[in-house]
Amino acid sequence: MLTAHIMQHFHIEKDWSQAGYFETRRLLQFQQDVRVAILAGRLIAITRPVGAGKTEMINRLQNQIASEKKITVARSLSVDKHRVALPALVTALFMDISGDPDLKVPTQPERRERLLQDLIRINKKPIALFIDEAHDLHGQTLNGLKRLMEIIAAGGGVLSVVLIGHPRLYNDLRRATMEEIGHRTIKFEFAGIGDERLAFLQWLLKQCLAKGVKPNTVIEIGAQEYLAEKLSTPLQFAEHLNRALTDAYRLGESCVTRDIVEETISAGFDDLDARLARIGYTPKALATLADTGLPEMRRFLKGKLDSDRTEELTTVMRQAGLPI
Repeated sequence: MLTAHIMQHFHIEKDWSQAGYFETRRLLQFQQDVRVAILAGRLIAITRPVGAGKTEMINRLQNQIASEKKITVARSLSVDKHRVALPALVTALFMDISGDPDLKVPTQPERRERLLQDLIRINKKPIALFIDEAHDLHGQTLNGLKRLMEIIAAGGGVLSVVLIGHPRLYNDLRRATMEEIGHRTIKFEFAGIGDERLAFLQWLLKQCLAKGVKPNTVIEIGAQEYLAEKLSTPLQFAEHLNRALTDAYRLGESCVTRDIVEETISAGFDDLDARLARIGYTPKALATLADTGLPEMRRFLKGKLDSDRTEELTTVMRQAGLPI
């Protein structure tokens, strides 16, 4: 975060997080496609890299759907997705559909499912259950959600489950062991700002600079183009803008140059472990995927394995859909 002195020096009036929503024709089409899938009662997976603006996009989509009053939105608010099982998700459905936070949800499975059928039938609207960080859900929980959707459909209701997670979720759903779920899932890849990175950066600056201040007088165009070439998510832009502006201020400069920006791009930014972490693959997740130990995986990421073993692990990861 920039200090008040730095913001004043460069005529910045708002924090980057207060810029608003960068809406493009592609994003509008994406939201419309998701709405259509929800109305059809489908199992949906939305995947995105870390920092791509997923939270803001999902909140905006949920609010728009809720305001139209054609679909009832339910949300799983549990923060520990590793431990979230089907009963917790069913509880979220009961609470959001009924609107009663003090509702006592039945614990006996047969009675619980029948009452949920009745509640959705009385509601007379399709239900969309949004689950964030869904890449951490257990396979049994995903199977349970599929079965729950079938039970609701058999009772005359419509339940759509929207899974939101890292690209690891997309790859997991493609695995042979997940065929029963994966083949029934509509998969959307949310690329965030995509190839409109320079346009996003210039929009961001215009939104946050004082009225009448031109972006090129704060960050020269060559520096903007370099940032757009290297960065790909709103989170990365915010972080590296802060670094570049802070360094320029310390140097007594009134404008950020390309040289300053090149110096502020963090060491290891394009390293393999950093790139894989952005799509949800920690060293532990990679070790599980490749059926190897964590120490060996860390050596692989640091380029310290022999060439034959490196090639073996690389092949396994490419077959799983990892971009390496």
